[in-house]
Amino acid sequence: TPGERAGRGPAAGAERASDTLRCTMSTRIRIAHSPDSDDAFMFYALTQGRLDTSGLEIEHQLTDIETLNQEAFAGTYEVTALSFHAYAHLADRYQLMPSGASFGDGYGPVVVARTPVTREAIARTRVVIPGALTTAALALRIWQPQVETEVRPFDAICDAVTSGEFAAGVVIHEGQLTFGDLGLHGFDLGAWWQEETGGPLPLGGNGIRRDLPEELKRRLCRLLTESIDYALTHREEALAYAVRYAREIATDPVRSDRFVGMYVNDWTRDYGEAGRRAVQTLLDRGHAAGLIPRAVKAEFLSSK
Repeated sequence: TPGERAGRGPAAGAERASDTLRCTMSTRIRIAHSPDSDDAFMFYALTQGRLDTSGLEIEHQLTDIETLNQEAFAGTYEVTALSFHAYAHLADRYQLMPSGASFGDGYGPVVVARTPVTREAIARTRVVIPGALTTAALALRIWQPQVETEVRPFDAICDAVTSGEFAAGVVIHEGQLTFGDLGLHGFDLGAWWQEETGGPLPLGGNGIRRDLPEELKRRLCRLLTESIDYALTHREEALAYAVRYAREIATDPVRSDRFVGMYVNDWTRDYGEAGRRAVQTLLDRGHAAGLIPRAVKAEFLSSK
């Protein structure tokens, strides 16, 4: 009837009721990650509608990694980026997704200072760190247990060192590529870790809350892997989006591309046996050093 065609008849009413039902049946998923170019690159396909997320209402929360580590104790987000150091305290609440990890393969967080950095010089020195539960803080204390630390936002650390407020600091994110521009000296904890263990330094991964239904967890794991695969196979497209989160290197395409490549690569696509072993090595060494309170067995989910 004319009324039905105009959206006023019983058929239209049934369609609206069906749409309402579909909306109410959507599952709300909050995905939290850092506002950095590597995470923006990794999540590009998922945030920009390149993947089928039907039935899911996905919200992205962008917050610095130490805040996410702390919020994970309350299980705030269904999916969240986590430092592996923090995961050691949160394994009863979160499992590790099979993709999305950042590894420092011969590189990683850098201890910076106005003078050359040595393990002896850092002892009993006040060092500014980007968070007590960051892997950077854990690696620092394994390398030199005698440091004194204070937490500041990750993007304020270089300024705190150059100003003389702190003798040294640990930089993460783009600061790993730019500290030399400020005349600072650096010691790369990732390079040291590889010499010590023969493997990469696992920095952070994506945790998924244990209490979610198993099929939902598998689907979210698949979506994350698909998002990473899309970015790696559509690199220029994803990088053009991610560079807006590159902060001080946003206008430097060479450095921006290099930084993303450092932390979104084949390690990110899949841990593999070597990656899973590296995570366990970090957890075991942290526990042996008395920095992680209990022995933790890393638990990796499957998307299948």
